[in-house]
Amino acid sequence: MSVTAARPAQAPAFPRLRPRLRRRELGLLTVAAVALTVGSMTLELTRRADAGLPLVGGGGLPLADGTALAIYLGALFAAHVAFVLGGRRTDQVLLPTVGLLGGISLILMERLPQDLAGGLGLGRTQLTWLVAAIVVIAAVGTLVRSDAWLRLYKYTWAAFGVGLLLLTFVLGREVNGQRLSLVIGPLSGQPSELLKVILVVFLAGYLSENRALLVEQSTRVGPLRLPPLPYLAPMVAMWAIALSVVVVQRDLGAALLFFTVFLVLLYVATARPSFVALGLVAFIAGGFVLYQVVPHVRTRVDIWIDPFAVARTTGYQVVQALHAFARGGILGTGFGAGLPEVGGLPPGGIPALHTDFPFAALGEELGLIGIMAILGLYLVVIERGLRIAASAADDFRALLAAGLSLVIGVQAFIIAAGNLKLIPLTGITLPFISYGGSSLVTNGVVIGLLIAISDRGVEPPPPPNRQRRLRRLIDRGAP
Repeated sequence: MSVTAARPAQAPAFPRLRPRLRRRELGLLTVAAVALTVGSMTLELTRRADAGLPLVGGGGLPLADGTALAIYLGALFAAHVAFVLGGRRTDQVLLPTVGLLGGISLILMERLPQDLAGGLGLGRTQLTWLVAAIVVIAAVGTLVRSDAWLRLYKYTWAAFGVGLLLLTFVLGREVNGQRLSLVIGPLSGQPSELLKVILVVFLAGYLSENRALLVEQSTRVGPLRLPPLPYLAPMVAMWAIALSVVVVQRDLGAALLFFTVFLVLLYVATARPSFVALGLVAFIAGGFVLYQVVPHVRTRVDIWIDPFAVARTTGYQVVQALHAFARGGILGTGFGAGLPEVGGLPPGGIPALHTDFPFAALGEELGLIGIMAILGLYLVVIERGLRIAASAADDFRALLAAGLSLVIGVQAFIIAAGNLKLIPLTGITLPFISYGGSSLVTNGVVIGLLIAISDRGVEPPPPPNRQRRLRRLIDRGAP
């Protein structure tokens, strides 16, 4: 009689779905839906008052665009249902937070002249991209259950991102002296948006593998203790290539974003302030050189120092943005009661308002309290990301979560500070609020990955390479 050893049952490739209620997420989505409904009503009532029409009548709620708002809220609650059916124990705050930001964007785009975007118009086009971003969040947050495809191919992702930027430099479309958009047939987008995600993935992978060496070892150059160059060089080389290409393309906002995320992740991984100090010194030196040799950088800095000296030419946008914040005051003028017209540029109008200056329009119509609340929403995204990082299963997931949340937060504060003249104006978008498909979809990928990483029941990380090789040797030598 032969005896066969019992083999452990293998886990199914696709785990059984067990729906799990998400009460906190549902409650927060309901609050966001009520807030957006009130905002849409405010915009419509202001329009009726300006046109001399009765404020009530006609049946139903007086909404600026009830169909668009219903579609948007329907997409948010459908994403919630997808997360419930998926049964994963993931973060329940991120979706309502970015949903509220996207809803504010939808109301703002409905308020602006619709001829700024062809085809469906500005509001309906933004609605299309917002729904696409929500679909991406739901798909990534529900379906992504392993990060091996990110950590194992970090160099491939890095090469792909830099290749996209180089292709943009050759085949991209130039707008206002910046070659940012890559056009391939009917499709167009900004590869720098995707590169910020790729950069975080690469840095998280490389820093998690070499964290111990970066923390414990150092190279002395006189009185300075520098990072161990053999291990830091590949990471700095990838960052320098991406940064130099972006600077050549005059996309200073993306360059500042990449540099900031690079320094913050390096500090998170090593906890060595000397690395950050060295990076800041390099930034100041590089900024001085660029100011001397690059006219575009010199113009941006000069506008930042005194925009009123060139208020009728290059400083017009910044001056009008400051006037908009002043008109808004503490409480704001209300949705639809400001002066953010951009079509005919009447007194108070701001060019490129829907892409570069939505924060100024919101500052005028929602006031100081409103923009502080919006910045608070971005702080919520950062807080949730850092919370996810603190409870991550390993260094890679911790650094990835921290980097992804900081990408959203840092980008928001860079464009907000540029609108407020706290730093030179950069051309990056305000996440989930500015008009643009590539920005919305990419930020949807970021939030989806954060939600996926936050799963408390996610499969354990793969063992280090050395352990896998040792296990194969042991198995090979076993009788």
